[in-house]
Order: sequence, then C-alpha cells, then structure tokens
Amino acid sequence: MASTAAGKQRIPKVAKVKNKAPAEVQITAEQLLREAKERELELLPPPPKQKITDEEELNDYKLKKRKGFEDNIRKNRTVISNWIKYAQWEESLKEVQRARSIYERALDVDHRNIALWLKYAEMEMKNRQVNHARNIWDRAITILPRVNQFWYKYSYMEEMLGNIAGCRQVFERWTEWEPEEQAWHSYINFELRYKEVDKARSIYERFVIVHPDVKNWIKYARFEEKHGYIAHGRKVFERSVEFFGEEHVNENLFVAFARFEEKQKEFERVRVIYKYALDRIPKQQAQELFKFYTVFEKKFGDRRGIEDVIVSKRRFQYEEEVKASPHNYDAWFDYLRLVESDADPDTAREVYERAIANIPPIQEKRHWRRYIYLWINYALYEELEVKNPERTRQVYLACLDLIPHKKFTFAKMWLLYGQFEIRQKNLQAARRGLGTAIGKCPKNKLFKGYIELELQLREFDRCRKLYEKYLEFASENCTTWIKFSELETILGDTERARAIFELAIGQPRLDMPEVLWKSYIDFEIEQEEYDNTRGLYKRLLQRTQHVKVWISYAQYELSIDNSDRLQRCRGIFEEANKGLRSCEEKEERLMLLESWKEFEQEFGSDTTRERVKKLLPEKVKKRRKLTAEDGSDAGWEEYYDYIFPEDAANQPNLKLLAMAKMWKRQQQEEDDEEDEEDDDEDENNGGVDRGSVEKVGGKEMEGEENRRERGIDKEITEDLASPSSEKPIVSEPVPEKVTKESTYDDGDDSDESSSGSSSSSSSSDSDNDGGEKQPRKRNKDSVKD
Repeated sequence: MASTAAGKQRIPKVAKVKNKAPAEVQITAEQLLREAKERELELLPPPPKQKITDEEELNDYKLKKRKGFEDNIRKNRTVISNWIKYAQWEESLKEVQRARSIYERALDVDHRNIALWLKYAEMEMKNRQVNHARNIWDRAITILPRVNQFWYKYSYMEEMLGNIAGCRQVFERWTEWEPEEQAWHSYINFELRYKEVDKARSIYERFVIVHPDVKNWIKYARFEEKHGYIAHGRKVFERSVEFFGEEHVNENLFVAFARFEEKQKEFERVRVIYKYALDRIPKQQAQELFKFYTVFEKKFGDRRGIEDVIVSKRRFQYEEEVKASPHNYDAWFDYLRLVESDADPDTAREVYERAIANIPPIQEKRHWRRYIYLWINYALYEELEVKNPERTRQVYLACLDLIPHKKFTFAKMWLLYGQFEIRQKNLQAARRGLGTAIGKCPKNKLFKGYIELELQLREFDRCRKLYEKYLEFASENCTTWIKFSELETILGDTERARAIFELAIGQPRLDMPEVLWKSYIDFEIEQEEYDNTRGLYKRLLQRTQHVKVWISYAQYELSIDNSDRLQRCRGIFEEANKGLRSCEEKEERLMLLESWKEFEQEFGSDTTRERVKKLLPEKVKKRRKLTAEDGSDAGWEEYYDYIFPEDAANQPNLKLLAMAKMWKRQQQEEDDEEDEEDDDEDENNGGVDRGSVEKVGGKEMEGEENRRERGIDKEITEDLASPSSEKPIVSEPVPEKVTKESTYDDGDDSDESSSGSSSSSSSSDSDNDGGEKQPRKRNKDSVKD
C-alpha cells in the first residue's frame, strides 16, 4: 500500500452525476453567441494613434507604407483594388505624379478595367488637371468605345467646363458608334438646352434610322409638335407609315397619328386614319385601335359613325372566327346577320357565297341540318330584302341540286321552293317541283304540305289523288286515313268516307288503331247511324277487351235517347264484368265496377246498387319474394291485391276474413259485458280484494290464456300459409271510393285472422271460452286497481 502510494500517482476519481435529468432551462450555442455579442467580449481595442512630429518620421512612415503596398502588388498584380488603394493613398499625400504613375502601371496590368479608368480620370479632375483628364477620357473611349459611362462623363465634363463645341464633338464621335437610345436622347437634350432645334431635328433624323422603332418615330413627331412645327410633325407620321408599310404596321403608330390630328381639330383626317388602319391591321392586334376609335366617335361623331365602329369591330371578330373554323355555321349566321343589317347587297351576297361554299364533309343529315339554313336565309334575303326573284329561284334550284336526295332530303326546302313559286304566281312550276320531290324522295311532310297547298287552292280531285299516293306510301298512318275521310265528309260524300274507314280498319298494321276506331265511331255518331255504331263497338270488342272500350260503349248507350237505354247500359256492364273475369289486370276490372257503381248511383235502384256493391273487391296487402338479376335473394316486396267475391278461388280467403271480423266483434261485446258485470259486483260486495284473487289463480289462468293464444296463432299461420312465394300479410279494405271496406286497423287484422282460423279448426277453443272469461276479468280489474 505504501509503495503504491509513493511510487505511482493516484488518478482522481471521476465524479458521478447522480441526476441525469435535463435542466429546466436549456442554454443553446446561439444564446451564448448572442450574449457574447451583447457584452462585446471579443472586440479588440483600436490601435493607438501615431503622431508624426518631424519630417524624418514622415519619411519613415511613407517608406513603410509604400513598401507594404509594393509588397501587396508584388504578391498579386491582378488585384486592381490594391493598385487603386495605393494610388489613392499617394493622392491623399498630394503626390499626384506618383499616383499617376501607379495608375499607368495598373493600366499596363489590366487596361480593360472600367473602374480603374474612372478612378484615374476622377483623380485628374479633382486636381483640376483638365488636359490630363481629357487625355485619359480619349484613351478610354478609344480602347472601350462601348462603355457608355465613359462617354457620359466625358461629355458632362466638357459641358461643365463650358466647352460646348468639345461636348458636341464628343457626342458626334459617340453617335458614330450607333449607341443605345438613351445616348441619342442625351445628345438631343444637350442641343435643346442650347436652343439648337435644327441640330436636334437632324439628330432625330439619324436616330430613327439607327433605331427604327415605332416609339422613336412617335417621339420625333411629338418633338416637332411640341416646338410648333405641325406640318413637320404630320410629315413625320406620314413618313413613318410609309417606312413601316403594310407588313410591319403597328396600331400604336396610328393611334398616335390620330390623336395628333385630333388635337389639330382635323376630325375627318382622324376618321380616315382609323379606317385605313382597321383595314390593314390584323384583327387580333387592333383591340386598342378599336377602343380609341370608339372613344373618338363618341366624342366627335354622330350615331352613324358610332354604329360603323361597332359593326366594323364585330365584323373583324366574325372574320377571325370563320377563318379559324369554316364549318362553324353559327358564326356564319351571326356574321351574315350583321352584314345584312349594315352592308350593301353585294357585300352580303359575297359573304353568303363564302358561307355556302363550306359544304359539310360527311353526307349525313345531322351534319347538314345547320348548313341547309344558310341556303334558306340566302334565298329569303334575295327575295325579301333585295327583291330579286330570279336570283332567289337560282338559289333554290342550286340548293336542291346540291342535296344528295338518294341518302336524305329536306322537305322544308321543297316546300319553301313551292311556296315561292306560288308567290310568283307560277303554279305549274310549284306543282312540278313538289311532284319531283314526291317522286325522288317521298316523305310525310312533303305529302302533307302538298295536300295543304291543293286544299287552299280548292283542288279537291288533286287532293284525292295525293291522298291515294300518300296511303300507298304509308298505309299504316292512321292520321292520313282520318284526314282523307274528313275531306270526304266535308265534301258530303259519306259513303266514300265510310269506305275509307273500312279500308283503314282492315289494314294489317296501324300506328294508332285506337285513334282510328274512335274517329270511325265518332263519324257514325255524327251521322246518327246508331246501329252502325253498335256494330263498330262489337267489332272492336272482338279485337280487344279493353275496359275503356266497354265503358265508352256503355256511355254511348246511355247517351241515346231511348226508353230501354238504362237496360242496354246495364246489360253492357254485365257483359263487360263477365268478360273481364279472365283478365289478369284487376285494376281494369275495378275501374269497370267503379264506373258501373257511379251509373247505378245516378240511375239505379237500391237493389241494383246493393248488387254492384257486393261485386266490389277487398283490398289485401301481400308480399312476394324478390330475386336479383344474378339469382340471389333480394328480399320481400309488399303490394296490394284485389279479391273479387265472384271468383271461386277467392272464396276461402273471403270466408276467413268474414270469420275474423265476426270473432273480433264478439270479443269486443264480451269485454263490454264483463266490464259491466264487474262494476255491478263491486257495488254489491262493497269492494273485493282483487289482488288476493289474482294471487290465487293468476298464474294458472295466465298460463292457460297464453297456451290458448299460441294455439290460435299457430292455426292462423297454417290457414294463411300459401304454397307460392306471395303471402298476404294484412287484409286491408279498399277506400269507399274504390271498393267496400271495413274500419279495422292493421293490428286487428291478425286478431280477426286468428279468430277465423280458430273457429274453423276445432271446437275445443269454444269450450274454453267460459273458463277464460273470469281470469281475463280479474286481469283487467288488477290493471284498473
């Protein structure tokens, strides 16, 4: 232990940190640096100032500084900042010659350094060495002529010295290099400061040639206007328009030209300028021009001038649209509408010709529907506006030749042509055109239009022939048969009209047979041929057993003023009811019975009304199983069904419903009697402890009642079960307007069904009625207590 302690140095133990949790306040490096900056701990005190008292110390100081500068230059000659510092230090000591020598040595190193030339020239100017400064500027602009700063400072120096000729000479030398625009403006402003307007004009002449921009021409013209040379300014604008020509025309130039003329009150010149520009500038580049033109017309023009501006603007827009999309017929319509309202006929005709030249590329009618209206509008314009019937005829004929009639046609075009020829009192041409149309491409609209035309002309024989042709073309068109028959009826030939109807109903295929039969029946009614009408109804009922036909037949019989009309009507209802028993549409049968019921309400007796009332069905709510498209189960659907008493298949269901109602009524009567008996016993006994009675036999009676109800429910479900998926879940009455009904709710239907099933199943439940009355009475009494 001793040797160890004497020979070796003991290593101190490291202190163990007991609490390793982070401190509550964390100190970051950024915070330490900020505090150090605030306390300025790292700032060094400035070096002590050296005071020079005699010339020897000054020379030592100069020698030391020069040696330092020379060492820095020797280390890196390309660092121009060292040269400039050296020269500025010498300049501060009034050693101009030494500073000049340093600048010259620096220029030998880098003669393209702009800052070096500027410092050198500024040193000479500060020390009023004008000739030296001129020499430096001359050398600088010779070596670096594209450095505008040298030229600016050189010219400024000469102007400050009052050497106007020298300054002008500097600008002239500068303009020979064709500098940027600001240099020319500086030269022009220099001349204007000394009232040399002619020299400034000559500078502008060279300037607009060197920099041929629109803004420079405008500045030149404004310069002339500012100094009162209006004619010169106008010539400048005219020369600029000629200079740029039509290829490089610019709207700003014309706007400036127009505003110049507007200031001189030359309004006609302004209008001519705007129109000239609008005719030559592309439409998408003339927005500002339109704007200024509109403002000008609003200020100094009349209404016609303003409209011309707006129309011309819109015309240019439409021109761009139709050029971009020639088959955009809507744009052509807008353009033509504008041209028709404003332009002369030749211009409108030219636009129409351009529009109709854009034939649809595909021979499908849907592509031609908009296009054909261009021809129609063209023809109407020639006829109504220009009053040129010959050209209108040419337009119609050209259009009809253009349409591919073998694939499709336009009946409206043929009809318009025919109507035009009639307006021109050329009936033969109109008939020839419509006859050609029917021969080439017969259509329903063509036939109808031609027939209407002949009807207006009172050519009934031609109408008959046209109807015959029409029916040969479309024999299934019921409207044509009806119209043909109406024509014969109007002409007083009822036999021909009846024959036409007979031919019509004998056709194997008709588009609206119900309308045709109704028209035939109405025709016979108008002719007061009652037997023929009955025959028609019977023939129609042989083809269809529709309920509306039966009702219409019954109403017809009722409308005839005969003594047996009620019997006939009732007989038709009877026959209809028998005929509709096999009909699957139960709503139609219900509709018939409702109509019959209304008839009996108005004309029948109590017996007939009661009889019809017994025929009304019961409305039953059922449900059926739904199956999805993939065959999976989709749940159940509720629907209403009608049970007619006359149907033999529905007799068990009706019997079940009747027994359920009877059972329900009996239960209500028994409950009322029990309540009255209980009240009487309570009054006689002076009050009995119903709780004790209920404690003795309550549990047994309650169990017996539950077993009885379960048995009844089981019998109800067995009786109402159906082998099919359709299951009546609730028997619901039809409203009084529709059928006879009962006034029980959905909850009572189950009781009625259970009572009906229980009464039909066995007589064991009826034996238990007497035993069940007393416990039920006691339960009610306990509830009341």
